[in-house]
Amino acid sequence: MATRVRMRPDERRQQLLDLGAELFATQPYEDVHIERVAELADVSRGLLYHYFPNKREFFGQLLVRESQRVQELTAPDPSLPPLDQLRNGLDAFLNHARKNRHGVRAIHRGSLSGDPEVQEMLAEGNRMQEDRILSVLVPEGTPAPLLRMCVHGWIVFTREMCDEWIEADADPVEVSQEDVVSACVNAFVGMMLGLPDHARPPGAAELLAAATGTA
Repeated sequence: MATRVRMRPDERRQQLLDLGAELFATQPYEDVHIERVAELADVSRGLLYHYFPNKREFFGQLLVRESQRVQELTAPDPSLPPLDQLRNGLDAFLNHARKNRHGVRAIHRGSLSGDPEVQEMLAEGNRMQEDRILSVLVPEGTPAPLLRMCVHGWIVFTREMCDEWIEADADPVEVSQEDVVSACVNAFVGMMLGLPDHARPPGAAELLAAATGTA
């Protein structure tokens, strides 16, 4: 009879989240039964519920872990020009997504859930990214409402692009990581160019000058 492996609490939590990410990555949120995680980990359901009282809490913790990883990996380098910060952040995210496909796919599938609390968790992660970008473009003062709307739309567009690239296991010869990064960066630059003067942030001038200089 196999001997159950003992783990420290933090190790066990991470193991359960890793197994849960695989389930959420392959099934719609509503179809996942987290009791299956206990079976896969060969632990009691009571132990699973000790860490995660219900599915929503489980998915929330999975989302928090993924968001923290992405926030850390894509942290901008203030010594770089804004355009390079953006490009490096996208490149770091795609590198992470390729190595952690289960986690990224789990979040993507969760975004299709009809659970309003899950949707709010995902929206909070998007707001964190919005605030990070806006803080570079508008270091002082309040961003114009139109600018905030555009940055929000760009993040949604970029996540969809990256998710589709990962989901499709795109052929790097046909669609390279560099192609995806360039498309997203150029979309951002185009968005800045399309803003009316009253909504265009001071930080956009340097970004647009750099983009024009490399065109």
